[in-house]
Amino acid sequence: MGVSAEDMLRRGAVAWLKWREQQLEVPDLSDASLMDLNLRGADLHAVNLRRADLSGAKLVAANLMGANLSNAIVDGADLVDANLQSIETIACSAKGADLRRANLTGANLMGSNFSYTDLRDAHLAGVNAIAIDLTAAKLRGADLDGINLHRATLNYANLVQTNLANADLTRSILAETELGSAHLYRANLTEARLSRAHLVSVYAVCANFDRAMLMSADLSWAQLTKTIFTGAQLQQAKLRGANLSGADLSGADLSGADLTGANFSYTNLQRTIFADADLTETVLTGAIR
Repeated sequence: MGVSAEDMLRRGAVAWLKWREQQLEVPDLSDASLMDLNLRGADLHAVNLRRADLSGAKLVAANLMGANLSNAIVDGADLVDANLQSIETIACSAKGADLRRANLTGANLMGSNFSYTDLRDAHLAGVNAIAIDLTAAKLRGADLDGINLHRATLNYANLVQTNLANADLTRSILAETELGSAHLYRANLTEARLSRAHLVSVYAVCANFDRAMLMSADLSWAQLTKTIFTGAQLQQAKLRGANLSGADLSGADLSGADLTGANFSYTNLQRTIFADADLTETVLTGAIR
């Protein structure tokens, strides 16, 4: 009787590679128990790892390109510098995994649990992350250009200096999320929940915050030129020194907001509510009211 794929993998990355080169078909590791294994540099590209348990595994610089990890458990795994391009992780659990500098370009992470993961400087451009859980995840410096985060949960996540250009964050939840100096050019945050979020010095030119909830959010010194805030809830928000020239704030509620030194030149302020807002040194040149 031949040795199983799981047994071969337990012998280490070198033995696995030699064995795999002799196989005519892609190995099947579905339902495999691979907890805490040292698989540094292992070649697992295109492998079926559905429902496999890789919790605590060492997968540093491993190649999992095109692998299927749907319903797998990767909690606490070390995936630093791993190649995860085009992987499938539908409903996967990767809580607390270390994914620093990992390449997840084109991956399908829909419905997965990536809470408390470390994704600093990771590559997630074009990823399908609909309904993903990224609660308290570290994403500082990550590239999320064009990512689909529709209905995602990012409460308490760190997205400082993250590239979210063209990202879809429709109906996502980002309460108390750190977004300082993030790049949100043309990002879609329609109906997103950003209460108490920190967006200081964010670059969100031409972004869409239609009907977004930004109560007590801090957008001080943000670049918001031509940004859409129609019907947005900005009560008690901080917009000190923010540049909103040419923005659309029609129907928005800025009650009690700090607008000190903000630039509202040529903005659409029709039906905008400014009750008890601080308009000290606010620029309103050419605003439509």
